[in-house]
Amino acid sequence: MTREEEHLCALEYAKTKSPFVASRLISANMRLVVKIAYSYRRPQYDVADLIQEGNLGLLHGVVKYDPNRGIRLCSYAAWWIRAYILKYTLDNWRLVKAGTTETQRRLFFSLRKRRSELERRGIEANSQNLAAALNVNEKDVAVMLERIGGAETSLDAPRGTPGHEVPSLMETLGDVPSLRPDVRLEHADFVWHLQGSLKAFGETLAGRELAIFQRRLLSDEPETLAALAVDFGVSRERARQIEERLKARIRVDLEAMFGDPPSVGRRPRFSEAASPDPRSRPRSATIRQDRRAWEKFIQRAPAMSA
Repeated sequence: MTREEEHLCALEYAKTKSPFVASRLISANMRLVVKIAYSYRRPQYDVADLIQEGNLGLLHGVVKYDPNRGIRLCSYAAWWIRAYILKYTLDNWRLVKAGTTETQRRLFFSLRKRRSELERRGIEANSQNLAAALNVNEKDVAVMLERIGGAETSLDAPRGTPGHEVPSLMETLGDVPSLRPDVRLEHADFVWHLQGSLKAFGETLAGRELAIFQRRLLSDEPETLAALAVDFGVSRERARQIEERLKARIRVDLEAMFGDPPSVGRRPRFSEAASPDPRSRPRSATIRQDRRAWEKFIQRAPAMSA
């Protein structure tokens, strides 16, 4: 496409935004994308991926191009092509992004070159001298030097010396039972049944027992026994006795619904807690028969949802 044809097509696209005209401009400059992509060719990058990123930059350049500026489309779009290829290079240089700010992205492409220049001049290429040469913050230079000099480590990589191997990082990472879907579902089912049982239990109460049950046991911010005793005109010890009687009745109802709790003081053995097979875990290891859950719900029952 000649300069005159390109100018006419660009004027027409600026007025009509026709996809057909845009495709003509893009097709006429795709060789430029290939040329620029090959200049950024590296062993760790696929040239086809670089060309695809360059095509996106070319498309963006066609959309932003102003034909009245007096410059050719190829001269303007080359900046967008390089920008997209450089962004792809930065994002895929390592599993973790090396540059997250504008300053870090500039340092990623200029730090090695400036370090080589300082070393050729006999100047120590430390973070202080590099920051002064690049006119940036020394802290940003130190962060980028650490990121560039580091490398990824596989979780399955062997550790230790030959003959004295130690478990890999993957083997030392344990799962979190509370995040497992089956544990979350079991816990939600248990809370739902517990709330229903507490609601049915509250419907059987009246007077002082109902007030203490609602204001002391079900409240997120329970009132003190002294405040309840003043409201009912009884002693603090009498209010405590009513509360303990309610807890005993709640315990009986929960035991009738969910079964007996495990024996007091029993702790699961390490082999039981670390068993990978759920069927081999004892019943005391489940949510419904966990001693801590019992103590938590009996001492302070969760507020029933509306």
